[in-house]
Amino acid sequence: MPTLTLARPPAAAAVPLAPPPGQAPEPQLDEGLAPLRQLVTQVLGPQVLAIDLDAVYPEAFLHALGAAGGFRGAVPPEFGGSGLGLPHVIEVMALVSQTCLSTGFLTWCQTACARYIAMSDNTELKRTLLPRIASGELLAGTGLSNTVKSCDAVEEFRLSARRIDGGYLVNGVLPWVSNLGPDHVFTTGCPVEGAGPGDDGLAFLLVDCNAPGFKLVDCAHFMAVDGTRTLACHFKNTFVPDAMVLSHPGQSKAYVRRIKPGMILGQMGMCLGLAQACVDLVHQSNRTHAHVNRHLDDQEDELAAEFAVLRERTAAAARTLQANPLADIVLDILKLRLAGGELALRAAQSALLHLGAKGYLQKSPAQRRVREAYFVAIVTPATKHLRREIARLESGQAVCAA
Repeated sequence: MPTLTLARPPAAAAVPLAPPPGQAPEPQLDEGLAPLRQLVTQVLGPQVLAIDLDAVYPEAFLHALGAAGGFRGAVPPEFGGSGLGLPHVIEVMALVSQTCLSTGFLTWCQTACARYIAMSDNTELKRTLLPRIASGELLAGTGLSNTVKSCDAVEEFRLSARRIDGGYLVNGVLPWVSNLGPDHVFTTGCPVEGAGPGDDGLAFLLVDCNAPGFKLVDCAHFMAVDGTRTLACHFKNTFVPDAMVLSHPGQSKAYVRRIKPGMILGQMGMCLGLAQACVDLVHQSNRTHAHVNRHLDDQEDELAAEFAVLRERTAAAARTLQANPLADIVLDILKLRLAGGELALRAAQSALLHLGAKGYLQKSPAQRRVREAYFVAIVTPATKHLRREIARLESGQAVCAA
């Protein structure tokens, strides 16, 4: 990039993702969702089968969602955002995921990248790129899966950087990064040669997919969310200038502490949207088959009650983080994200079992939701990763800065 222009609660009635007046925890957020809800229904809804079965990347919808304000919650007002913060980000993501988890995940990628830039100390990068990302003009991914897992001693770092005059030379391969294209950007983090061991020896970078020495490779296809433009990222002496650096060694531990809780909590938008969609499918089936469905586990009222509790806990945690990114609620967030993924799995299975053979048809939303739920359970941080970090934090053995 040559320039910067670039335990289950009692049963309760279902709580819709778009609650009626008086039920929304943040009325100002719900008011702003009305045009987005219309956009999702009219534009995204008709594309869902193509996204799921034909791996169509919903690029035009993402631009439209950004133009309608769907990403602005992730960005401060002074840089083109709305100032509504993480609560708005999660509500928008849930709204999108209720129709299409693939696009909900892309919404997470876009807003996560925006938050990483917004929480950096690179004021010029915020000034030049955040308005474009917030508006959806510039699409963005997040390549921090390997970084997070390596910080938590789950796997080895796949990238390395060497400090040179004016920036860093980066080498290595990231196998899967989503929401990418030749004119996109994404964030990543890796150790810097000679910077010393540990999570404070990392550089966090914004990468231009058009940079010399960088190549996107179509390498894998998935049973779900295959329309998310997930590509391998090959670095061969790829130069990343200081102007594109989010955090240098010596700053990275504090930087990770700022961004990681919100990164994980933000994924609750996917969990909640998917879970609500599955509760809706169960409800539809019960209109005609309640007499036999009542013998299944995970009934509608049970799932709806758990959903309502998780939604409120998520909103409360998001408000806390928005007020103080360093709030001491990391363990709570990990447990919340784990519960969200597990609810998505149970709700999706329940939806398919409630619909029976109808749900097993190739174009049925029920079987798609099962496949999507497994993605929610394995995307970083995966279920096993979350359980491991919860155990480590509870025993005082946490590895990384968050």
